[in-house]
Amino acid sequence: MPFQAMAQRGMPPSEPFKPSEAVNSPIGAGKGIFPGRVVWVRDAKATSWDGTAGRWWDDANTDQKAVNGIASRLVQNLTGKKSDKQAWDALFRSFNESRKLGGSGYRPGERIAIKINGNQDRSPEWGVAAPPRAGEPPAGGPGGRPARPPQNGLPSPQAVVALVTELIETAGVKGADIMIYDVTGIRNIGQPIYTRIRANSNKEYQAVKFLVGDDYKLAGRMPPPTADMANPIHFAKGDLPVGYFAKEVTEAKYMINMALLRPHGMAGVTLTAKNHFGSIHFPNDGGWSPRVLHNSVMRTQPMGAYNALVDLVGHRQLGGKTMLYILDGLYTATDNEGSVFKWASFNDQWAASMLVSQDPIAIDSVGLDVLRSEPRATQVRGAAENYLHEAALAAKPPSGSVYNPDGTGALASLGVHEHWNNATERKYCRNLGAKEGIELIAQV
Repeated sequence: MPFQAMAQRGMPPSEPFKPSEAVNSPIGAGKGIFPGRVVWVRDAKATSWDGTAGRWWDDANTDQKAVNGIASRLVQNLTGKKSDKQAWDALFRSFNESRKLGGSGYRPGERIAIKINGNQDRSPEWGVAAPPRAGEPPAGGPGGRPARPPQNGLPSPQAVVALVTELIETAGVKGADIMIYDVTGIRNIGQPIYTRIRANSNKEYQAVKFLVGDDYKLAGRMPPPTADMANPIHFAKGDLPVGYFAKEVTEAKYMINMALLRPHGMAGVTLTAKNHFGSIHFPNDGGWSPRVLHNSVMRTQPMGAYNALVDLVGHRQLGGKTMLYILDGLYTATDNEGSVFKWASFNDQWAASMLVSQDPIAIDSVGLDVLRSEPRATQVRGAAENYLHEAALAAKPPSGSVYNPDGTGALASLGVHEHWNNATERKYCRNLGAKEGIELIAQV
């Protein structure tokens, strides 16, 4: 939601973002093979769209080979391995060892749920304005609503294909064990993603599954999700209702959180934590919709306020089964309702970036630093980092909330948070020789 739209709907404006703590002041505990490690790779050759010819996701405008190269560099640098095969094996083993599930890697039959952000995928045709919502008048004419502009802040099909290719051809994952999903009712997984994966005649690609809501009945998608009533999520704020997840998701052993790198009109940023707004069901409060959670993630809240994102990240069926966090920033949008923009900080070029980590708080902290340092990312405002402080200190958060989303006990630290020293050197504490904090490997 653009800043002006917030004012029109009565939302209080928020000040430009300013970190609440000094640089290189880490809080929380790092996660991963190399605790707190985040890898950022940028390759301008991957993004060649001139802004007019075709669409940015056309193969002529986004180089699949270059994106595959980004994916390879990401996993190798994250794990310290010399090959993609070794890197993926290390990631699976690290996940299982950290969850006390043994030391094995992936085994056929173990399903992987990939959560993508389909927030703007609300029309049968990608990049076309969403149709009127229930009860809305049509656009234009007497009493009509203003026409919605086209939206193209969508997941990169090439990035999704690169991930699926890595899993099938390098990690040896069976296609039938891979499910890509976003279950919010008004969202879909559009044709540019679906057709690129199905275009590969390899039977493993033909077996990949796609789980979406029931609003757009496009061929090849799974039946609508079924709420798993045996796996509730209890929010630490008492007036929020109990939520549930899709049974198809809770049945998976592993999750990969493939979010977008972009600002957000209500929350300030939408990174890996907020990606799970597309995972939640409230039987009596909107169904497959996160709307009831909106007020609990607002950037206009003060630091030290309860934030529902902590409950989502901490639940054993979401963050608890996530083996890898990815930020897709090939073409970043101005906000959750906006279109893609070129970055002033990259000499008026596309962001052309992807980031990965095993630490959900570290990757969102770096994502926040990247976005707040871009002059054109004007929606990064207010207390955008509040949830990062709450999550890093989840055992004793500033708000005093008791985060126990799955009823197994209060959460421990969900990861490490800090801000880099400056936007030029991009150094975190572990880069500076400390034993705690974030380590950023930036190939930009």
